[in-house]
Amino acid sequence: MTISAAMIKELRQLTGAGMMDCKRALEETGGDMEQAIAELRKKGAAAAAKRAGRIAAEGVITCQSNTDYSVLVEVNCETDFVAKDDSFVAFCNQVAETILEQRPTQDTDLGALDIAGGPTDAGFTTIEEARQGLITKVGENISVRRFTLLESSGGVIGHYLHGSKIGVIVALSQASNQLKLDIAMHIAASAPLFVDVDDVDQRMLENERKIFQAQAEETGKPADTIEKIVKGKVAKFLSTNALLEQPFVKDPDTKVRKHLESEGAQVRAMVRFEVGEGLEKRNDDFVAEVMSQVQG
Repeated sequence: MTISAAMIKELRQLTGAGMMDCKRALEETGGDMEQAIAELRKKGAAAAAKRAGRIAAEGVITCQSNTDYSVLVEVNCETDFVAKDDSFVAFCNQVAETILEQRPTQDTDLGALDIAGGPTDAGFTTIEEARQGLITKVGENISVRRFTLLESSGGVIGHYLHGSKIGVIVALSQASNQLKLDIAMHIAASAPLFVDVDDVDQRMLENERKIFQAQAEETGKPADTIEKIVKGKVAKFLSTNALLEQPFVKDPDTKVRKHLESEGAQVRAMVRFEVGEGLEKRNDDFVAEVMSQVQG
């Protein structure tokens, strides 16, 4: 059977796969469109498995909200070029919409969730199927790294996206639209680790204390002096990283706590994601790569 350009175009529109992949799939299936789609989906699963070990530390932070919940999601890819691809961004938004609709727990297998909006044009019904299809299309490893859901619980939720690289959601007891935005932007800029000093994770605090202790001991100063140095550094760590103790970015002479009190508001919870934080970054040395190939 002759495979026409129109058939290849139709299959490409349905699946998003490359033109040559579509041509080969049609040739292998004798021009049967449904079988060709099935073949491309199988290849998508194989491609996903093949690329699973490749570093994916670029990507997008996206946010979706309704009156009761807000979700923050990080989806990773290998390059910033793909992070700007319309298909990749659309997938990220679909993942966020799916989580917002179905409200899974952290133990849920996200890949098994039915994707928001029903089957895609390519017939993908779950997040995992859509992920594999996207891998086939863009040729990079794609992973849904993490998400957080915040519930308003009778209050309000503010959110802010700094481009697509930093995202914040913050739950407050009550707040104007301006205050919600201001606090979310402050969190994005100042990167607090916890809301108040009482909220610090004790294991984190103990690790910091050990570091400060080791640094102080290197000075060779007396034990009582070292104790004071460590105590001072711990106090500074707490005040620097507690949201309520930070100087408010729009009024550095006022702490966030004081600004919130003046507005009659309280912060109940906050989440800040930054693309790739804590992940090994891809480091392409093209000169070294070419030289290695030249040298065999």
